[in-house]
Amino acid sequence: MSRIYGWLRGAEYPNCARIASEFEVDRKTAFRDVAFMQDRMGLPIAYDARKHGYFFTGPAGEFPGVRVTERELFGLCVVHKAIEQYQGTPLQQPLELAFEKLAGQLDDRERFTLQNLDEVLSFRPLAPNDADLRRFERVSRAVAERRALSFQYRKPGEKAAAARRVHPYHLMEYGGRWYLLAYDLERRDIRTFVLGRMWEPALRSERFVRPKDFDPKKQLGQSFGVMSGRGDYEVVIEMDEWLTDVLRGRRWHPRQVWTELPGGGSQLRLRLSCLEEIEQHVLSWGTHANVVGPQALRERVAATARALEARYMVGTTSTSSPSCGK
Repeated sequence: MSRIYGWLRGAEYPNCARIASEFEVDRKTAFRDVAFMQDRMGLPIAYDARKHGYFFTGPAGEFPGVRVTERELFGLCVVHKAIEQYQGTPLQQPLELAFEKLAGQLDDRERFTLQNLDEVLSFRPLAPNDADLRRFERVSRAVAERRALSFQYRKPGEKAAAARRVHPYHLMEYGGRWYLLAYDLERRDIRTFVLGRMWEPALRSERFVRPKDFDPKKQLGQSFGVMSGRGDYEVVIEMDEWLTDVLRGRRWHPRQVWTELPGGGSQLRLRLSCLEEIEQHVLSWGTHANVVGPQALRERVAATARALEARYMVGTTSTSSPSCGK
C-alpha cells in the first residue's frame, strides 16, 4: 500500500492490472487494497476512466499508519511475549525483527498502551530445553531444504547412541522441547525425535520429496502429546470434584469427550495409539483420578504404584504435609 501511495503521489495513475503484476497478486486483491486505502485510511482516491488509473482528488498528506484496536494491541503483546520462548534459537532474531516492524507502525498512544500491556503479561515455559544453536540450525535447514539428515540418537533408557538417517518432514515445539517428525530410512516409518537427544547432525547431499499426504496433525491425531504407536486404545478416566475444578476447560486432545458427572466429578474419554504419555499424567493426578479403561493402562498405573509403595514405605513412617494448592 505504501508503494501504491507513492505512485498516486507521483501522479502515475496506477490501476489494478499494474498493482497485480507488480506484487504478483490477482486483480481482486489489488482492488481490495485500493478500497482499504479509501475506506480505512481515508485517502482521497478516485478512478480516472480516461487515464485508466487511480489518482488523488485532493491533499493526501503523509502515508498514514493503520489504526489498531485495543484487542489487536493485546494480541500483539501476546506475540511479543511468545517470542521469549525462542530465546537462544535461530528463530529469536527474525521474530524480534518482525515484531519491531509491526510495532514501528504504532502511534504514540498505541505504543503507550502496548507498553502497559507488556507489564501485565508474561510466559513461563515449563523446563525448556537448553538451546543448541548449531544443532537447531542444521535440523531446521534440513527440513526447509528437503535434505536427508544423519545423526547419532540415544533413546531414553539406552546407554549407547545409534546412527540414524532420516528424511526430516516437520519441526515442532511441545512442552518446552523441540521435536522432529522424520521418515526413518532404516525402519521405513515416520518417527519422532527429540532434538536434545541428537548428536552430530549432518546434512546429506541427498534430496527428497515430502509426501503430499503428510500432515503433522494427522500423524499425531491419536497421540496425547507427541508419542504415537500402533495400538488403538479407548481411554476413560474419571476425576473427582477437586481435579475436575483444576482441569475443567482444558483441551487435552482434539477429539476428547468431557462429561460432567453427578456430584461434581467428571469423565474424560479419548482414543490413543499409545499409553506412555497418558500414564504419566494419570500418575501426576494421584488419587484424584481413576482409570476406568483400558485394562492395560490400569495395570501400568497399578504396577508403578506398587513400585512407589515399595520404595517409599520401607523404613519410613507416614506423615502428612500441608498442601500448597489452597
